[in-house]
Amino acid sequence: MPPEAWTTLKLLRWATGYFKSHHIDQPRATAEILLAHTLDMERVDLYVHYDRPLEARELAVFKGLIQRRLQREPVAYIVGEKGFWSLDLKVTRDVLIPRPETEILVEAALSIIPRQLSSKRFTILDLGTGSGGIILALARERPGHRFYGVDCSQEAVTLARDNARRHELDNAITFLHGNWFDAVCDKEGYFDLIVSNPPYISHDDLGRLPPEISQYEPSQALDGGADGLDAIRLVIKKAGAYLSPGGWLVFEIGYDQRDAVEKLVSASGAYSDVTVIKDYSGFDRAVRAKAIRK
Repeated sequence: MPPEAWTTLKLLRWATGYFKSHHIDQPRATAEILLAHTLDMERVDLYVHYDRPLEARELAVFKGLIQRRLQREPVAYIVGEKGFWSLDLKVTRDVLIPRPETEILVEAALSIIPRQLSSKRFTILDLGTGSGGIILALARERPGHRFYGVDCSQEAVTLARDNARRHELDNAITFLHGNWFDAVCDKEGYFDLIVSNPPYISHDDLGRLPPEISQYEPSQALDGGADGLDAIRLVIKKAGAYLSPGGWLVFEIGYDQRDAVEKLVSASGAYSDVTVIKDYSGFDRAVRAKAIRK
């Protein structure tokens, strides 16, 4: 008798148990995503075609993906894609993997940017744009305004541009390569909103992060220095000069950084109307502050 065929459903059940035995998070979802990627289909199609036998070549590819995940490589890097807001973004190891909690920044920014252009055309800057998720989401939701994305990594800028083209937003956003404000040093007082998800993990804590993060995601996008506040400190200090009078600064923080960040904002003397925003898990996640009119 010929050997029993590996169908999609049988393979999903086996891979789920295999991941579970190796303590891989979300074993069923991981198996579905990797198998769907192997077969170039949507996850739901795995169940529509549950009795489809896999060819030897497909089994070999799937086995390779499983081994990569067992090495703790994030699923997003394995398949080269991650969903953020309403967008599917290409991701590589040159950028952080977009996270659901960062969507709080998008929500906070959208509450500031006018829906109608008749009131005012805003100019928005995303510092450390990475894959471009934040600025792409804003450009998608608030068309007609002016959008800029800056990153110190040329590879990240190239990837963000690719994502913009993918979603037909490349004409709406200007991407620039540079370290923080260096790329826009000629635009003081120009921006109505500056948004950023800066590095905010303390250097000592980096090694305590799960291997999916510490071994694979770019350290320059994570490492916030000795106290985790180096990048935040810089953004708070310099953003006021680049904001228009009454412009807004919105940035992400660590769950335990509220007190320290509030002191930095207060000490700068550059902002009013400071608000700390919680994410949907109840953790302090973002700070919104208004530039004092001069």
